[in-house]
Amino acid sequence: MYSLYIIIGGFFWGIIGLFSSNLAAGGCSPVEITFLRNLVGAAGMLCYLGIFKRQSLRINLKDLWMFLGTGILSIVFFNIMYFETIRRTTLSVAAILLYTAPCFVMIMSVILFHEKLTGRKLAALILAFFGCTCTTGILDGMFAGAGALAGSSSAARSGTIQAMGIFTGIASGFGYALYSIFGNVALKKYSSETVTVYTFIIAAISLAPFCLRPGLLTKVSDASTLANALAIGLVSTMLPFLFYTAGLKKTEPGKASVMAFVEPMVATLVSVLILHQPLSLIGAGGIGLIFCSILLLNLKERK
Repeated sequence: MYSLYIIIGGFFWGIIGLFSSNLAAGGCSPVEITFLRNLVGAAGMLCYLGIFKRQSLRINLKDLWMFLGTGILSIVFFNIMYFETIRRTTLSVAAILLYTAPCFVMIMSVILFHEKLTGRKLAALILAFFGCTCTTGILDGMFAGAGALAGSSSAARSGTIQAMGIFTGIASGFGYALYSIFGNVALKKYSSETVTVYTFIIAAISLAPFCLRPGLLTKVSDASTLANALAIGLVSTMLPFLFYTAGLKKTEPGKASVMAFVEPMVATLVSVLILHQPLSLIGAGGIGLIFCSILLLNLKERK
């Protein structure tokens, strides 16, 4: 049952592209989508903790810097980059590039915490690099041959947009990795619920000056946009956190992180089957390579 909670959480995270795509179609920018997600998520978490775990809302103000790190440097940054990647590429590419985060965590851990760089970790890093190369579409063009030179100018323009999308996707993975660095410090003193709710609150407050304008209020006044804003904050933010946290009570973290790979897999299925976004054979192979790299990072070392 607890393993099922992990999978359910990953599923709800995986369908976030449905709501963000609808919000983007409604005229919301990546910054506004990030603001709405954190605002609704913070409100939902405040209601939940206020009713069931009121003690989790208590913090020491001198520790506020921790939540500035998780909220602004990580959540705000990686969400904006993630939604921008969805806008520029496809949901499947955005989701899998986000999951390069463990590789960044590994690199930062080696630099900051002097963790040992093993052969297994290095192999995972190489797999992730080649996987990202496959998802860029560069190899698709190489194998397509030189018969389409007439459309080279339009291809170049498309390549520029794709390159920027890959850049924002990798940046989202880097921002996601920063949460592990700052969150690791905060979790030594506070519960995961406390860290999460104050991360959402700080993120929403930091974006409020850029988003609380008549333009956004007009967009949210539309019933469809409002429904998607509530869905992205509750269904794909608050609920998956609650399910994932519940699953961790009886599931090993390493096993849980592997099962959470249902998120990018669901995102890929949503991208191809529902949003009808293209996925080439080489791109699918790249996704497989990145999956393998993350699985490799989660394997236990033999003693």
